[in-house]
Amino acid sequence: MSKGLQDFSLDAFSLNGKVAMVTGANQGLGMAYAVAFAKAGADLFIPHYTHDISEIKQLIEETGRKVSFLQGDLTDPQYRESVVAACLAQYGKIDILVNNAGGSIFGDFLDYPDSAWKKLIDIDLNAVYYLSHRVVKEMIKRGSGKIINIGSALSFTADKKCPPYTTSKHAILGLTKVFANEAGPYNIQTNAIAPGFLATDVNKELREDKAFYNKITNRIPGGRWGEVYDLMGTAVFLASSASDYINGWTINVDGGFTTTL
Repeated sequence: MSKGLQDFSLDAFSLNGKVAMVTGANQGLGMAYAVAFAKAGADLFIPHYTHDISEIKQLIEETGRKVSFLQGDLTDPQYRESVVAACLAQYGKIDILVNNAGGSIFGDFLDYPDSAWKKLIDIDLNAVYYLSHRVVKEMIKRGSGKIINIGSALSFTADKKCPPYTTSKHAILGLTKVFANEAGPYNIQTNAIAPGFLATDVNKELREDKAFYNKITNRIPGGRWGEVYDLMGTAVFLASSASDYINGWTINVDGGFTTTL
C-alpha cells in the first residue's frame, strides 16, 4: 500500500509523447480539447469539415507541439479510413481519440424532416461508432488507448425542437459503455464528457434571450454558464494515465445543471 502511495506523481496527468486525434477541433469546444492536450504534451491530428484551421494551428504550434489536418466528411467511410491512415503515416500511432465533431438542426417535432433526422444521426452517432471502431483496432495493436466521447446535458434530459441531437446524445452514453466493455480487456478506456450550457459564440443568441438565459442560469448551482476553459482539465484527465481505472463513465461538466430540477 505505502509503495503505491509513494509512487504517485503528477506526471500521471502528462500527455508527453502521446498522439491525440480530435475531430472537429478547428472550432468550438473541440479547439479547447486540442489546446489542452497540446499544453499537456501531446501532438495533434485534426479531422475537420469546415475550412478555417488558422486559429487552432497557431494555438497548438505556440505550445511547441505538432499538428496535422485532413479535411472531409466523417460520414464518408473512405474519409474515415483516410483519417486513420494519414494519422498513422504522420505519427505512427493513435493514443487518444476524441469524438467531438457533430451538429444540430432545430425544427418543429411534428414537421421534422426525415432528411435532417438522418443527417444528424449519421454525424452525431454513426460516425462516432465507425471511427471509434476503426481506431480501436489500432489501439489494440499497441495494447493501450483512450477514447473520449462527447455527450451533452441533453444526454440526460430532453429539449424541444432537436429530436436527433437529443436522441444521439443519449445513445453516446450507451456507446461509451459498449466500447468500455469490449475494448477494456485490451487496456483501452472509453469515457465521455457531457458539457452543460457554455457561453460560446454558437449560443450567443440564446443567451441574449433573457427569459431563457435566466431559466438556465437559475438551474445552475454556481449561477453562471460555463466557459470552454472549464472543459480542458477534465479532457486531459480522461486522456491521461491518471484515469486508467475509469472506464465506461460520463463526467458532467455542467456546473451542476443536471443535478437540479
